[in-house]
Amino acid sequence: MKRKKNNFKKLLQKYLKFKGLDIVIYTIDGTVIELNKNRTMIKDEIVVFDKYNREQRIPISLIKAVDLFAA
Repeated sequence: MKRKKNNFKKLLQKYLKFKGLDIVIYTIDGTVIELNKNRTMIKDEIVVFDKYNREQRIPISLIKAVDLFAA
């Protein structure tokens, strides 16, 4: 299980670097979050800053699925 988690984290980290990708995250509780281009990964969290420079942190442990779209 730990290996699977590490692979997911590495793959997600790779795709977060591509600014041309639109990424939609589905969490365990059913929330749908569309990430903007100003995103990064710090430890086990995705950190997103909006246009007002407010920070939103999404723990990887809460992610159920991810959709990627080429913009």
